[in-house]
Amino acid sequence: MITLKNLRKRYSNGHDAIRGINLTIEQGELIFLTGQSGAGKSTLLKLLGLLERPSSGSITVNEMEINNLNSREIPFYRRKVGMIFQNPTLLNDRSVFENLALPLRIAGFSEAETRSRIHASLALVDLLKKQAQLPLALSGGEQQRVGIARAIVCRPDIILADEPTGNLDPELSKDIMNLFVRLNQVGITLVIATHDLALISPLNFRQIQLHDGKVLKTQNA
Repeated sequence: MITLKNLRKRYSNGHDAIRGINLTIEQGELIFLTGQSGAGKSTLLKLLGLLERPSSGSITVNEMEINNLNSREIPFYRRKVGMIFQNPTLLNDRSVFENLALPLRIAGFSEAETRSRIHASLALVDLLKKQAQLPLALSGGEQQRVGIARAIVCRPDIILADEPTGNLDPELSKDIMNLFVRLNQVGITLVIATHDLALISPLNFRQIQLHDGKVLKTQNA
């Protein structure tokens, strides 16, 4: 479970990106964060991933208040959080396999376990046959699926996705969203920021609309 209490984020220039958000996300839930550019969606995901620290308020994940974690504890928290961005930022001089292997090796997994996890993740996104290729040899949709495979290879409890279909055509966008639904069906909690209401409207999941750093409206599944 994720609980946000009076969460606020003010940047050094005085801009209030998040202004007193209270929100509960149940374990195993998939929710969509919606709203116009500048509404606070990306900032909220950065706070959940501890890429940013809140100015005040609290974030509790599975009964642990993560905004109190020190710099040594953060990497252990992030191993349970997969992050996906609009641009997958892959290492273009390394193969698909090596892009996925890097976080596992940093975490200390054996080569046998690393290979097993990579094969399982690539099979899930239907890219197992392309593990030896460099990212630049892949289409945009395939690169995004590699980004998703990289996010799930450590078998996280939570996935945070920021506009993951923003650079994709409508058909590929549907494929990516269907993949997220499949991940949710195996128990992963997903928080997905998107401005594409037409894409998510057919999906029966809760929508949280943000405006000016606040929760404007909640549309339940």
